[in-house]
Amino acid sequence: MKVPLSSPLKNYLSHKSLVDSSIERALQSGDYILGREIEDLEKEFSEFLGVKDVVAVASGTDALALSLRSLDVSRGDEVITVSHSAVAVVSAIEQVGATPVLVDIENDFYTIDFARVSQMTTAKTAAVIAVHLYGQAVDMFSALKYQSETGIPVIEDCSQAHGATWQGQRLGSFGILSAFSCYPTKNLGAFGDAGLIATQDAELGLRLRRLRQYGWREKQHSLEPGVNSRMDEIQAAILRVQLRTLDLRNARRREIAETYLEALAELPIEIGSTRDNCEPVYHLFVCELQNRDKFRLHLAECGVQTGIHYPVPIHLQTAYLGRLKQGLLERTEAVSKNVVSLPMFPELSDSDVAFVVDAIRRFYE
Repeated sequence: MKVPLSSPLKNYLSHKSLVDSSIERALQSGDYILGREIEDLEKEFSEFLGVKDVVAVASGTDALALSLRSLDVSRGDEVITVSHSAVAVVSAIEQVGATPVLVDIENDFYTIDFARVSQMTTAKTAAVIAVHLYGQAVDMFSALKYQSETGIPVIEDCSQAHGATWQGQRLGSFGILSAFSCYPTKNLGAFGDAGLIATQDAELGLRLRRLRQYGWREKQHSLEPGVNSRMDEIQAAILRVQLRTLDLRNARRREIAETYLEALAELPIEIGSTRDNCEPVYHLFVCELQNRDKFRLHLAECGVQTGIHYPVPIHLQTAYLGRLKQGLLERTEAVSKNVVSLPMFPELSDSDVAFVVDAIRRFYE
């Protein structure tokens, strides 16, 4: 492909010397598990978000599961979320023994519809996982109102929204807990699996540190059952480098998105709306169109890679078909048939973007 959908390799090459030196520093420290790099990353990311504490873990899925465990969500509880998302969300809920309850997304956005959340709330509802999808914000006004009125915690899933803001405040700093995946393709990406949990509650931060390492209060003394979910020092060192330039790289994503938006405005392509008072970070640039398969084949023949996020809603996947609790998911099912993701990463050159736009225009000639 002349223009890939994303490229962690180009990310690495764009600041290779800094990444290499950070890895060397971690290796030379001789302290490879829960050492200084982890401590510094947690401090720097908490300052970036404006939260009281950040806890580094092994993956974004673990970040969600441990967040739920820290709130004592367990068997018999229900957790409301969306079917239009990565399957990791449902996987995390089931890891703690809770029951996923799936609701539809908003008509004008791709994020959870809190009117549907209210309809599906029961005495068993223990939490809501609100996914900030594609780098766009959930309706945080409704999310915070729901949390305040019901007392049910809303966990922000910020795995596609590192650095995005709503009303000038970073996503991930509103809820009692927020979870971040740092998978290599993310806006803040490691070069392996990694995750982060942010919290405004210092006591939850302490508990999360226990839970990520066997429930240890001190070494080899478990205060409660826990797991092994430790981010390694090398990934932490890499993420510290990535964090320094995150805002600049997100700004480049917005530049690319603006070019796409202007170029595609006159074509029969629907673009998801951007919420008022939100500064998105365009983890993905997603649009809806007819004849998706032909469109993707044409772009592939032109040398442009595309993606589908997501081709099969979670409730229709083989592992979950017919066994999840759900409301009506009409918008979710309709979207899955038409969405396509265009190349989006900061290292795309202006000529790369122009090449993509030209290929799209030729499809409609």
